[in-house]
Amino acid sequence: MLAETAARPETAAIEPRDRAFARMLAATVLRRQGELEHVLGAFLERGPPKASGRVWPILLAGAAQLICLGTPPHAAVGLAVEAMRKERGGARLAGLANAVLRRVAAEGPALLARQDGVRLNIPPWLWQRWCATYGEADARRIAEASLVEPPLDIALKAGAEAWAGRPGGRLLATGAIRLAPGHGRIEDLPGYAEGAWWVQGAAAALVARAAGEVKARHVADLCAAPGGKTAGLAAAGAHVTAVDDSRDRLDRLRANLVRLNLAAETVVADVRTWAPGRTFDAVILDAPCTATGTIARHPDILRLKKVADVGRMAQVQRAMLDNAARLVQPGGVLVYSTCSLEPEEGPIQVETFLAREPAFHRLPIAAPDIDAEPEWIAGGDVRTLPFHLGEVGGIDGFYIARLQRHA
Repeated sequence: MLAETAARPETAAIEPRDRAFARMLAATVLRRQGELEHVLGAFLERGPPKASGRVWPILLAGAAQLICLGTPPHAAVGLAVEAMRKERGGARLAGLANAVLRRVAAEGPALLARQDGVRLNIPPWLWQRWCATYGEADARRIAEASLVEPPLDIALKAGAEAWAGRPGGRLLATGAIRLAPGHGRIEDLPGYAEGAWWVQGAAAALVARAAGEVKARHVADLCAAPGGKTAGLAAAGAHVTAVDDSRDRLDRLRANLVRLNLAAETVVADVRTWAPGRTFDAVILDAPCTATGTIARHPDILRLKKVADVGRMAQVQRAMLDNAARLVQPGGVLVYSTCSLEPEEGPIQVETFLAREPAFHRLPIAAPDIDAEPEWIAGGDVRTLPFHLGEVGGIDGFYIARLQRHA
């Protein structure tokens, strides 16, 4: 994902300000690639260059600076021309970039004003699915909310009221703190070094709460990395076993727990087959998915995911869900969640599970149980959409269901 790319060692030497701009530029290109390609295509007689190395990405980056980020034309065009000179056929390509991007600066905004940005930027397969599931009006609201830079939320270990204003944010009704724009490096914010909070989206924080009272109970957090759920459960007094198939991601989870002065057992294992020889009071499965509810945070999803991924991920989730069920003791709860907007990865997955697993029944979630808004509850399950909390910047799209094994 984009955030993981930004954290690679080769970017560490870049000044923080330049690194932040590079990340914003890359995210903008990914979010608005459809619009940018439309504008560039209008000024390229032969269409996009084929097999041209970095030529097309350079033009996209230049157009994004001119149209979306307000970079002065002389700076954006100059950067693109300089980059083109390093490519094969540099002199010719530099001239191409200069001519095309100057036209983009002069005529691009007016050209885009006549277009439907949502339809240009959202892949047709995804737009059609959202329309079929949510109706065209809400599909457009989902798309619009998915195409903007999202806010950053943090979860507090304790004392939400005391810390709400200190990192420069606002306390949401869910208990999360939403940081103000321009908050700077996370590591420099008040309370980070003291272990007072961790980064976790407001919707993701609802998953662990759906397990109910967990103090002194044994909870398995499956697909646990990067660790927000584990931290929330441990802070609530649970005995947590965090399971993930990535040793590196679990190392980061453990490091975060040390900073927070929290404890959890960690296990490297495939959740589809993990057999610890015991059961748990609660099992939480935040399953891997197409993540279409988090496009605002991960715009590369728009370019990486295909329609076939929905069915492929649904099969992975089914195997994980079946194994997770075996880990729940009688009377215990199984919380299933995904950050996908696709019904096959959410309600359809749960309904088919309940049809083949008579030992389980749905345990409805009420809004007050998890500090959620009433409109987020549908049939006893949680369904947040990216345009929810729109007045303060939106929220990730999540699906959460709570199931209980018969006593």
